[in-house]
Amino acid sequence: MRTEPTWRIPAGILVLLFALMVYCLAIARFVAPLFEGWPALVQVPIYIVLGVIWILPLRGRFLIWMETGRWR
Repeated sequence: MRTEPTWRIPAGILVLLFALMVYCLAIARFVAPLFEGWPALVQVPIYIVLGVIWILPLRGRFLIWMETGRWR
């Protein structure tokens, strides 16, 4: 367990927030117009899936790097 603070955690959080902002803007700009006229009950599952997909790349290497400084 780490006893000293590292720069990786604040930097990783900033990168994560920026990437999430870019992802949200891309979804709002390019994907949402494809099904904006669909019924709300059809749109809800699509937005739920899109809301969960962004976290999949974080499962491994990025969070490990933030904690340990290694990619593996």
